[in-house]
Amino acid sequence: MAEITAAMVKELREQTGAGMMDCKKALNETNGNMEEAVEVLRKNGQAKAVKKEGRIAAEGICRIASKGDTVAAVVEVNSETDFVAKNEQFQQFVEAVAKQAVDSSAADMDAFLSEAWIEDGSKTVQEALIEKIAVIGEKLSIRRFERVEAAHGCVVSYVHGGGRIGVIVEADTNVVNDAVKEALTNLAMQVAALSPKYIATDDVSEEYKAHEKEIIAAQIAQDPKMAGKPEKVIEGAIVGRLNKELKEVCLLEQVYVKAEDGKQTVAQYIAQVAKDNGADLSIKRFVRFETGEGLEKKNEDFAAEVAKQMGM
Repeated sequence: MAEITAAMVKELREQTGAGMMDCKKALNETNGNMEEAVEVLRKNGQAKAVKKEGRIAAEGICRIASKGDTVAAVVEVNSETDFVAKNEQFQQFVEAVAKQAVDSSAADMDAFLSEAWIEDGSKTVQEALIEKIAVIGEKLSIRRFERVEAAHGCVVSYVHGGGRIGVIVEADTNVVNDAVKEALTNLAMQVAALSPKYIATDDVSEEYKAHEKEIIAAQIAQDPKMAGKPEKVIEGAIVGRLNKELKEVCLLEQVYVKAEDGKQTVAQYIAQVAKDNGADLSIKRFVRFETGEGLEKKNEDFAAEVAKQMGM
């Protein structure tokens, strides 16, 4: 049996919003497995706000580089501390990495790190990274990149929170003007704020739907108000809750954040922009990077570290 620490209980509580004792019980049931404990809390209806992307743990920033209206690339580069993430030299390096990515033909990170460095072709990206680590004196990591090129339209980008979140939206459109690009930028801001997982419900995998239905069914089974209800009623409730969730995770189904009536969906907003500009406009793809998502951050006691270095 794994030891269940206070830190583990605290982390699970932060992720789910469940009570402390419920979190401890779930961790005991799952032998300390955090993901399984989240599932237990969800099935028991105790998880109030699961952060599906994982808590933000690593430091660093995202940057985006563009070439005209058709090509953009987003990168995430991590550092050990927030102090370095705010360092001008580090930020300039990340901007150079983004420029590297926008011209890259690499299919994966290994290939990307092996490319000739954009600022000095005599060295690779990996060698440039190692040199920067030596200069800054802290471990750095080029974690990921994604390049987007529009074949029949345009791309727009948006960076939030000084680089905490980077978003690229690609659209198929026969009209590329300021109004269309402004609308797409608004959608990029929506993606940054509400973190959808899919463009439309048609894009949602059957595996995802089946998994969520299982969670919802377990929640309903523990709802006293649903006790003794006919199977048809229960099935209807499951489908209803699933459809409500899909509206939250699918961009086009979400309520547009700037909707004046508070009801207009993103799909309706896009249709209105298309009509106003005589455009054939649709959202093809979006990419959203959030710094540190899925990574675990060290709990550092800087006072203790300084005392240790001073021999206190």
